[in-house]
Amino acid sequence: MTPERPAGAGALPNSAQGPGSSARAPTSAKPPRQTKPSRAGLYAALDLGTNSCRMLIARPKGAAFEVIDSFSKAVELGAGLEQSGRLSYRPMERTLHALRICRSKLERHQVSAMRLVATEACRRARNSRDFIRKIQRETGLRLDIITAEEEAQLAVVSCASLVARTTEQLLVIDIGGGSTELVWIDLSTVPPPARRGAIMDMHTGFSRTPRPGKPMVVDWISVPQGVATLRDMFADVEDDAARFALMSWYFEEQLAEFSPYHAAQEREGFQIIGTSGTITTVAASYLGLRRYDRNKVDGLTMTSAQIEQVVGEYLALGPEGRRRDPRIGRDRHTQIMSGAAILMALMRVWPTDRLSVADRGLREGLLYSLMTRDGVLRAH
Repeated sequence: MTPERPAGAGALPNSAQGPGSSARAPTSAKPPRQTKPSRAGLYAALDLGTNSCRMLIARPKGAAFEVIDSFSKAVELGAGLEQSGRLSYRPMERTLHALRICRSKLERHQVSAMRLVATEACRRARNSRDFIRKIQRETGLRLDIITAEEEAQLAVVSCASLVARTTEQLLVIDIGGGSTELVWIDLSTVPPPARRGAIMDMHTGFSRTPRPGKPMVVDWISVPQGVATLRDMFADVEDDAARFALMSWYFEEQLAEFSPYHAAQEREGFQIIGTSGTITTVAASYLGLRRYDRNKVDGLTMTSAQIEQVVGEYLALGPEGRRRDPRIGRDRHTQIMSGAAILMALMRVWPTDRLSVADRGLREGLLYSLMTRDGVLRAH
């Protein structure tokens, strides 16, 4: 599959556009199912991805939210998808089991305001619609298969609080199991104190039209390779280091149509925010955490040299060493090198040697968009 991009993509940053240049009109994401806030004031967001089924239940608290309950299970829904084009029986059964647990949590907390979504594996599989109907029939849960654009949009919203006041050009990357989303945002016309709030307001859609005081999406791309699909593509390469190098260079080739890849950018005022299990695992490894601590990882800034050091340690360990390394964890050791290959490719091509680590993603973006819709969050 080729990377997905918006129609008419290829614009340069605002500073490179003349007053007569054309831009695509704002795009809107598919609206969420209209659910009413529960009497308990709780909201839920569920993300069924290529690798994992994850859910958060939270209540609004000021300008953010407080997590009440959570769930995460590696279901490997996309196992075998690259070869067959279909979701397989065992992954679907694992997913149904996980979703039954989610349903029981939703019922126990009496949550009625929720958004339950599926991403790349279900976007690609020929039998995904049948599976979504089976999920509803057997669990009562109604899942939406969201577009790559909405997935990218929600990743951006989830990272709003990590945007620095000095940031004028922002790249948000979200490395998933089946796809990787990249969004380039020009914040140069937004007053520095308003930049975080402006990112939060992007939950209604991406705008590619230059407007004073508003963020502009220069370009976005969804590359249909994530940690699971990229790993499977190169599974027949026996040498560990060679497989890593091939994965990294292959992924970089997929960025050829992403317009900022070719445009010269200033280092000053440029920020990359990365959200994914790969990135948080690399950060935890750098910190030497044998037990994961979100408070130490979320918001951490790492340099390219520090990331490269950790990835070098992973390579030196080899497959068996990575399996036993408590910093990586049993759920991630088979996919950490494909994720690291993507991360190293991204750090190689952008004009910065720093990465802001975000332990957040689609679920957080869904919660923010639901709560903003209902007006239950305090103003930025």
